[in-house]
Amino acid sequence: MTSVILETSKGNITIELDEENAPITVKNFLSYVEEGFFDGLIFHRVIPNFMIQGGGFTPDMKQKSAKKPIENEASNGLSNARGTIAMARTADPNSATCQFFINVKDNAFLNYKSAAEPGYAVFGSVTEGMDVADAIVDVDTTFIGGMEDVPKEPITINSAKLV
Repeated sequence: MTSVILETSKGNITIELDEENAPITVKNFLSYVEEGFFDGLIFHRVIPNFMIQGGGFTPDMKQKSAKKPIENEASNGLSNARGTIAMARTADPNSATCQFFINVKDNAFLNYKSAAEPGYAVFGSVTEGMDVADAIVDVDTTFIGGMEDVPKEPITINSAKLV
């Protein structure tokens, strides 16, 4: 199994990637890690009792340009359980690029149900640092640049690297 460490301004989060069940998503995520794409970006959406989302915005809330979207692998049998990492996307199921989220509670409603309810693709799980994710989800948030649930103090991904 391949692991990535997210070194954040709140501490480190180690994620084990599930290449067997989510090969397209893992390959995509690793391409961003290897390029240093996530370094210096923030967790820009933090919702208590739900998740923390990052991988797309700079500390001044400028969206970073991403690669082309990937196929949604949410039907891979993995569940959006506490401690899993999944791809963020728009209403289009096949729109995920670089943004990801870590579930801080069981979010079964995000799982694949059918083509009409395509869900969000889980592609790994936190093996160390869930306490860091819990600390991030507890920060004060505000409304910035048309977006809700933005941490008042930026929570930076200082680096993302293969272990």
